[in-house]
Amino acid sequence: MTLRHLFTISALTASLCFSAGKAIASTPQQTDSFEMWPGAQYSPSIPTVKSVLGYNTGERITTHSDMLTYFKALAEAAPERVHLVEYAESWEGRALIYVAIGSPEHIKDLEQFAANMNRLADPRKTSRDEANKLIASLPSSVWLQHGVHGNEISSTDAAMMTAYHLLAAQNDPLTAKVLKNTLVFIDPLQNPDGRTRFTHNYYSSTGLQDSDDRLSVDQNEPWPRGRSNHYLFDMNRDWLAITQPETLGRVNALNHFKPTVVIDLHEMGSDSTYFFVPAASPINPHMQQAQLDNNDLIGRNNGKHFDRMGFDYFTREVYDAFYPGYGDSWPTFYGASAATYEVASTRGMTFRNKDGKVNHYRDPVQKHFVASLSTLEAAADNREKILNDFYQYQVNAIEAGKKDDERTFIIPATTDRAGSHRLATLMATHGVEVKQAGESFKACGTRYNKGAYIIDTAQPRGRFVKTTFTRQVDMAESFIKEQERRRARKLDDEIYDVTAWSLPLLFNVKTDSCDDGLSVKGSYVTPDMPLKGNVDKPDASVAWLVPWGDAAAGRFLTAALQQGIHLKSADEAFTLDDKRRFPAGTLIIEVKANGEGTSEKIAALAAQTGALVTGTDSSWVTDGPSFGSRSTPVMSAPNIAMAWDSPTSSLSAGSTRFVIERQFNYPVTAIRTDMLASRNLNHYQVIILPAGWYDGALGQRGAENLKSWVKQGGVLITFAQATAFAASPDNGLLDADLEYSFNDKTVEADEQADHRGHVAGSHITDKSQLIRRIENDQRSPDYVAGILAKVEVDQEHWLTAGVKPEVVSLVTGNTIFAPMKLDAGKNVAWYKGADELLASGYLWDENREQLAYKPFLMVQPSGEGMVIGFTQDPSSRAYMDGLNVMLLNAIFRGAAHASPRR
Repeated sequence: MTLRHLFTISALTASLCFSAGKAIASTPQQTDSFEMWPGAQYSPSIPTVKSVLGYNTGERITTHSDMLTYFKALAEAAPERVHLVEYAESWEGRALIYVAIGSPEHIKDLEQFAANMNRLADPRKTSRDEANKLIASLPSSVWLQHGVHGNEISSTDAAMMTAYHLLAAQNDPLTAKVLKNTLVFIDPLQNPDGRTRFTHNYYSSTGLQDSDDRLSVDQNEPWPRGRSNHYLFDMNRDWLAITQPETLGRVNALNHFKPTVVIDLHEMGSDSTYFFVPAASPINPHMQQAQLDNNDLIGRNNGKHFDRMGFDYFTREVYDAFYPGYGDSWPTFYGASAATYEVASTRGMTFRNKDGKVNHYRDPVQKHFVASLSTLEAAADNREKILNDFYQYQVNAIEAGKKDDERTFIIPATTDRAGSHRLATLMATHGVEVKQAGESFKACGTRYNKGAYIIDTAQPRGRFVKTTFTRQVDMAESFIKEQERRRARKLDDEIYDVTAWSLPLLFNVKTDSCDDGLSVKGSYVTPDMPLKGNVDKPDASVAWLVPWGDAAAGRFLTAALQQGIHLKSADEAFTLDDKRRFPAGTLIIEVKANGEGTSEKIAALAAQTGALVTGTDSSWVTDGPSFGSRSTPVMSAPNIAMAWDSPTSSLSAGSTRFVIERQFNYPVTAIRTDMLASRNLNHYQVIILPAGWYDGALGQRGAENLKSWVKQGGVLITFAQATAFAASPDNGLLDADLEYSFNDKTVEADEQADHRGHVAGSHITDKSQLIRRIENDQRSPDYVAGILAKVEVDQEHWLTAGVKPEVVSLVTGNTIFAPMKLDAGKNVAWYKGADELLASGYLWDENREQLAYKPFLMVQPSGEGMVIGFTQDPSSRAYMDGLNVMLLNAIFRGAAHASPRR
């Protein structure tokens, strides 16, 4: 029985228990007389929420299972107008669905609709005349997606109300127009695991009545909250790497139907109002003006209905359209007009605003419902324009690609086969045409080997390739100028998320580009194309060698350890028999050290992991460490523990656990953080502290317990703020110092007050000196939203075996460490110099200068063990594949180099 099936049984049990306790909180929330759409008359043939679930819309927070029950009831009641599809399954075994709602003519052949939309999406196959005929007959299509953050609860109930209204409303001109001109897709719940976590926590803690007090347990979720999915991913940031099954299902569905309008419905702070398009600045420069114009049309229609209903709203603030990896931005790169809607959350059934007004759960539900209907109306009114713009987007993308100086991107057939394969298949999953060369070829003045991947931007998805493959996507100069002005005034900047996301940089995969259009024999990459492993000498008499340095070798290592295969790993590169050079970290599986059947196991592991294995009949090494050297330590299967629970960052904990467990198939034991302070930890060889703020939860007592464990042979690995905890003088786990912001004050004055509270007089001659004077000398560097920085790697340390001389890391926050002294430990990776460290994004000049040559990875021996500190989080969003070998080294090579007492 699989993990997901076990979770399914658990979810069913939880649902039964929940249903039995529906009477717990009794605050009256709504009466039957409350009208979500004033004046609407509904057909009795369509079941209401109350007739199916026992409560009116907005009276309760609907659970995932009840949501499924209701949509199935709608599909059964109106099968000619509703088509329900299960498009994915969550980690915990819960179904994700969408429903298509439309006229019987539109619903009867959805596959033909999908085929026609894909014809419209490719002008290379569909002429303008053919496109015009399609546009004349096709409906516009709107995809409404709800609840990607599981604790943003109102949109799922709004989805149910939207579906009911479309099916049941009678004599309603808006609904009739929508059903005539538009095909409506409703994805009612993108994150069922997170929502289930929220509803369980909420209804298990509520009392006699629902509390509107912002300090109450009703309004404050326990760690890790319901925002994220099972692996604690913020799935609204997963659209680039597509690591989660929920995201993959949505990407496949959107690629299939290519809806022309996509709306992602969210919640925001409880004291706010409602946000819809137009979006805030900056705007991704690869988006097209027609898409933004359509958003403006939709926004204006929303404003009209919100004015009619008396709802406050705002636009053009906070929520920008720059990062391409959101649910409201990814669809724009196949040609849709897409947007985010945000409503003030009640965080439960009731919430009291700062002005004293009590908002009920039905309020955000109604606002999302009204915004949804308004959006559908705008799509129906502008059907022909939206479809024309969709087709023209593809035409423009192809033409732009033909004229681009970077028309073609080439991923050479390199030693990092796994990284290149992952990048190529990922782009194919996105819907990009990727060809793998079936022959060697010459392009851009360079000769490339068979197996190289080729992406021509003169294709419908060319703009997506441009925004994800180019090293730098610039924010508007006017926006940057405004942020620098604000920073000079000591105001917060308005950058919402990361400013860099280049996939080749994140994967540390080399790509070339030129303006040539290539004609090379080959085959197109499919998303499920396997990476083929191989053993070139299955009957080797001495050993099998697995060159280290990519994810395939990492998967081979973890699988071999769990199967009990005895193996070593070379600390340094070596040359075997004067013939072949093997990189540092290479795995060595000696025949005599293993039992019968090992050859078959090696072959199976190579096929399973995609690793390349070399057999040898000799162990004669002519350069570098021999197989029996002290520099080829035996690898063991470490027992890994990870801090879990407050104050650990749930996102960091989740992505770290996911990378180890799901990308490298190795188990991790999650431990409540406070247990690390006092429990016997000796049965763990590796403990990971993800990013988090540990001083309160662990403190000096926890630091001492960890320090004792390290000295006995443990490997402590820390990320980001956890590294700052380890480096605190009070904790003494890592002899490294955090830096204050570099201060270049020009105002010199004695600011030490005397006993009367006076300081010496001084002259301030201009405003810039005033700003410097009022600064705190000992302040942290300015916060960085997220850039990609180049990291130089020590090639002579076992911790960086198989890691390229230069890698790229995401840098966020404002923690900068001074270099570690040699008598304490070793800086094994550091940021490059100020003039070259920025790989992509926008970085404040002061931070760029201060970050230069500061450590990214440090290691400090302590007794029989060690502390390994990453100054950033190498697992962030699980999309920095280029750092995975470094992380694996810290875990598995770290454990091999420690000397725990047996």
